[in-house]
Amino acid sequence: MKIILLLVMLALGGCMSDDTKPTSAAAGAAATSAVARYQVTDVDRAVRFYTERLDFALDLQAGAEFAAVSRGDLHLLLSGPGSSGARPMPDGRAQVAGGWNRVVLYVDDFDTLLEQLRAAGTPFRNDIERGTGGAQVQIEDPDGNPVELHEASEG
Repeated sequence: MKIILLLVMLALGGCMSDDTKPTSAAAGAAATSAVARYQVTDVDRAVRFYTERLDFALDLQAGAEFAAVSRGDLHLLLSGPGSSGARPMPDGRAQVAGGWNRVVLYVDDFDTLLEQLRAAGTPFRNDIERGTGGAQVQIEDPDGNPVELHEASEG
């Protein structure tokens, strides 16, 4: 419950008064979590992608404008058109999906997950890269936002 409340407060951002901002206890909970925001063009489609293909849980959805999903300590805010997190910058630049900054998900059964994602038609940005730290590959969500999947090396 505290996480959902904290996510709602994060989504509301600057429109909170001092007495509705997170308390130190809530802020402490946030310190153990990672929160990222992705711009999406269709919140429902993004929720389906993250929950059905990457095993995220749906924590909160506010219509077609906003949703929050989580996987472990990662909380991903999905901002659709019209949400406060998608408004243009003061200089007029639009916030758009895509780019190269990304979340990294550590997975146990890398090969099986990649087979499932390929079968579902998920776009891959690159081939699997293998190195001393393990294997990694980048996929895209339905709006072109990158997600890196990483499997640690054995040993």
